[in-house]
Amino acid sequence: MTDSHSPELTVKEAAHEDAGRGIARVSIDIMQALDLRSGDVVEISGKKKAAAMVWPGFSHDTRRGVIRIDGNLRSNIQTGIDEKVTIKKVEAKYAEKIVIHPTQPVALRGGEQYMTRLLAGRPVYQGQVFRVNIMGNALTFVISKIKPGGVAIVGPDTVVEIKETPYEPKEGEGKKDVPNVHYEDIGGLGRELDQVREMIELPLRHPEIFERLGIEPPKGVLLYGPPGTGKTLIAKAVANEVDANFITLSGPEIMSKYYGESEGKLREVFESAQENAPTIIFIDEIDSIAPKREETKGEVEQRVVAQLLALMDGLKGRGEVIVIAATNLPDSIDPALRRGGRFDREIEIGIPDRKGRLEIFQVHTRGVPLDLDDIEISKEEGQELSKTFAEYGEEEGKKFESEIKRKKFLDPFSSVTHGFVGADISLLVKEAAMHALREELKSLKTGEDIPIEIVERLKVTRADFDEALKHVEPSAMREVLVEIPNVSWEDIGGLEEVKKELTEAVEWPLKYPEIFEKFTTRPPSGILLFGPPGTGKTMLAKAIANKSESNFISVKGPELLSKWVGESEKGVRNIFRKARQASPSIIFFDEIDALLPKRGSYQESSHVTESVVSQILTELDGLEELKDVIVLGATNRPDMLDEAMMRPGRLDRIIYVPPPDITGREKIFEVYLKDARDLLATDIGVKELVEKTEGFVGADIEMIVREAKLGAMREFIAAMAERSDEEKADALANVRLTKKHFEDALKRVKGTLDKDSIEEYERKAWPVIYGYDERKELENAASLLKRAEYGDKSDEITKISKELSGMVYAPKKNFSEIQKLTEKLEELLENR
Repeated sequence: MTDSHSPELTVKEAAHEDAGRGIARVSIDIMQALDLRSGDVVEISGKKKAAAMVWPGFSHDTRRGVIRIDGNLRSNIQTGIDEKVTIKKVEAKYAEKIVIHPTQPVALRGGEQYMTRLLAGRPVYQGQVFRVNIMGNALTFVISKIKPGGVAIVGPDTVVEIKETPYEPKEGEGKKDVPNVHYEDIGGLGRELDQVREMIELPLRHPEIFERLGIEPPKGVLLYGPPGTGKTLIAKAVANEVDANFITLSGPEIMSKYYGESEGKLREVFESAQENAPTIIFIDEIDSIAPKREETKGEVEQRVVAQLLALMDGLKGRGEVIVIAATNLPDSIDPALRRGGRFDREIEIGIPDRKGRLEIFQVHTRGVPLDLDDIEISKEEGQELSKTFAEYGEEEGKKFESEIKRKKFLDPFSSVTHGFVGADISLLVKEAAMHALREELKSLKTGEDIPIEIVERLKVTRADFDEALKHVEPSAMREVLVEIPNVSWEDIGGLEEVKKELTEAVEWPLKYPEIFEKFTTRPPSGILLFGPPGTGKTMLAKAIANKSESNFISVKGPELLSKWVGESEKGVRNIFRKARQASPSIIFFDEIDALLPKRGSYQESSHVTESVVSQILTELDGLEELKDVIVLGATNRPDMLDEAMMRPGRLDRIIYVPPPDITGREKIFEVYLKDARDLLATDIGVKELVEKTEGFVGADIEMIVREAKLGAMREFIAAMAERSDEEKADALANVRLTKKHFEDALKRVKGTLDKDSIEEYERKAWPVIYGYDERKELENAASLLKRAEYGDKSDEITKISKELSGMVYAPKKNFSEIQKLTEKLEELLENR
């Protein structure tokens, strides 16, 4: 029964930015009804009582009758999400003294000053449990004494005393073995958390609903996904939120060499769980204790699986006991466990997307002092900020400003951490904090205590995070990740058309998915780059992966092929599985013709390549859809590829990478000489080099520039052998790349392509790019050009042949002009 002054409110989780701040957010109408102002202290009554500072609900959260409090407050009032509480205003005086105990042994130098600053202005009460994040580590403390009693506020004169001995609960308080993890400590897994709560919280909190409906509550939940995504964390948070006992079970604890002992230990765990119900039994890495029986040779494992099956749906009802299991190998578990009545729900805990990663960064940087001085607030954010200062006062305004700046600080890092799971982001934050600490400690003598001033001024900067990124690899991609070289479009000379096509095919679907949804169309699932060697196909693949901020998985054909039956196909499946998990991603097959040749072209005994071709075909457009995964292939032999790969739905965008023309060569020279323009002597220019390199591709031009530089270096080293360091330094300032250096380089480097090979590669492209009619026209023109080479040639025939050849073998073709010139040449040859 509640009076009119204490309305019943429904508990909801707090926003990530409010966690650990002792804040309760309610709607404006509730605040007006209770005559509350921002910053007033309220007493929240659930199963127990706690105090918090009241603030208005967020502008986007308009729900009335809701109170948003964090896990610490929910734990202190022993009330879960969606349960009812009442609030009332209390008058709180400043505390004279508070005594704090840690829940585990810990020594904090300068801890009293730190706690005074942390708790300043907050309401505290006896028995309050709170957590502190210190450099990424969460420590739990209990307020054991307050003078005067009741609810008090920590002020500037409050004496804070921290005891080193752990807190001992009084008789009747009870001490459950529950980890201190709350829903606010989990970022980027909102949908998955909702599913787990629905399966676990409801049966443990309200078993009567299931009795009324006449159905059995769920018995088990299997969480699966890559390591480090938060499977164990979710299990701990749920156990804490529902105030249940938490029993962790690991394989080595159970296994015993004595007959029957392993099963006995398993039975003991379930019996203990029933005695102390409600209980959550958490089996981590369940694949190690319950593997597939038909694949397991050991008798012990088979008996343990059988015992686990019997316990999970034995004759005796299990009451308020739920089993949560976690694994990153769901297909290795015995299939009998994966049916209804045992593990009723299987929930995938995947790799977080960009929004999820930002939430995880916010969780792990809660107690980290970030350097926000250089972060600028935009005009729109400034207007929102002014509104907050006006409505809620200076303190809330400053917190809101800090939150905006923290988001802007972390946003770039959430964009570049593709493939990072929660555990990787936690490690990244720790590495950045340790780097900041290392920089400060350089000035200290060994063995010296760290002064409190240094601790106070410690800040983690963007440079610290950049440094940490060099040392932390995304664990979800570790087996297949290739570090993307820092290649951008500017590093690739020419090929403007190819760049444009690649941007449309790769970048647009990832950056503008809404337009594809609007037109209900699918982006290309595969792209084939083909053209002569050295034209920049691999560089283009690296640049587009960099530009579209995707994970880049490079596949080398030979490492996939194995003589063992089924191993190669398994390798292909694993690559596509990793790509799906870590999407958006690009799978790059270099020299794809070696991996996917025409089936039937090789008469090998094991048919490995044929199996690999079939496996890749089914992965590309089989039943399981590829979402945000693009397959990129590169080859200079498209005629060798299996025809089934070339149809729409597989490699459906085919892009020819032509040899560079005169403009392209000029741009390539500019790319490779951009850092050496000041070293070029006046007797040589880029235009002159371009004219001398007909038939040279990008790789040849890079080699010419390198050879010219090496030639200049040889001369310098030979001339300076006997000189002093001072003379060498003076001479180095006058070193130049001369015409002779480039002429020598041109003698050493031969162009990859001559006229015949350019024509040969161009003709190989026709069957891939053009339809039957266009191809026929080009073949007709090419055969006429061959005819024109033999016999007498008039000036008119030579002129038309040259013009037609330029059009037929040009990257972009004008078919109407080709047709006119072909007819003209044919007429001239007939009348010759």
